[in-house]
Amino acid sequence: MGHAHAHNHQHPDLRGRNLLISIFLNILITIAQIIGGLVSGSLSLLSDALHNFSDVISLIISYVASKLSKQKASASRTFGFKRAEILAAFINASTLVIVAVILIIEAVKRFFDPQEIESSLVIWLSIVAILGNGFSVLLLKKDSKSNLNMRSAYLHLLTDMLASVAVLIGGLLMKYYQLFWVDSVLTFLIAVYLIWVGWDLLKTSTKMIMLFTPDHINIQEVVKTVNQIPKVKKLHHVHIWNLSDDELHLEAHLDLYEDISITEFDSLLITIEQVLHDEFNINHVTIQPEYDKADPKEIIVQD
Repeated sequence: MGHAHAHNHQHPDLRGRNLLISIFLNILITIAQIIGGLVSGSLSLLSDALHNFSDVISLIISYVASKLSKQKASASRTFGFKRAEILAAFINASTLVIVAVILIIEAVKRFFDPQEIESSLVIWLSIVAILGNGFSVLLLKKDSKSNLNMRSAYLHLLTDMLASVAVLIGGLLMKYYQLFWVDSVLTFLIAVYLIWVGWDLLKTSTKMIMLFTPDHINIQEVVKTVNQIPKVKKLHHVHIWNLSDDELHLEAHLDLYEDISITEFDSLLITIEQVLHDEFNINHVTIQPEYDKADPKEIIVQD
């Protein structure tokens, strides 16, 4: 059996520092919005505070997961904590959806019983939240493109910044037009948006936790490509999954035309690894070589 892998970790220290800055900013914003929401009577400001509080929790989870994922493997944890970031993304996405459902319930109640709101306080605190979250979004934007955990943290902050923009608009409408029902409508819209954003992330992280084949991978194409390599008869019993964001694994049986030596197989394995990496970005390959072995030859075999 042969196997090889290659990994790519990008500036983890900088990533951790940016997360810590975002955590600190969100703690300040949350405290200010909770006090402001209670004083002003604004549900949309309190809903934004609740979302910000979920941001703080999610960012702490993301930070801890990011640190854990760098720990070395051991005899009791052969993969280390590499899947911690996927678990963190799942938790963060779940909290987004749960918070959104709570907000929808409260918004509907308030819509039928609108209350006068101190709009000036709502306006100023929403501006503070926009600036704070906007800075955090810029800090995490680059890493969000290549890491699911960072993407979950980034989405939390981005949606909260957009929610704060909506709260600001609502504050202006309440201040100059006394449209206090707008507070409930904005809360409802913010919540629906949270569900829309969180659901996609929840699906992606769930697929990774369940070791599903990544959406961009066509197993039939992978098998067809490997089968075209000289000496290969058939790649079968295939499993492809994401261990983490930057580790894509393939495990399979390889039926050979000839009873080749281990040295010859090593050379063949190097070729297969290179092809899989170049064509499909698979960077961790484990293959069981076989010759004239009586076992199932289907591409997918249920163990």
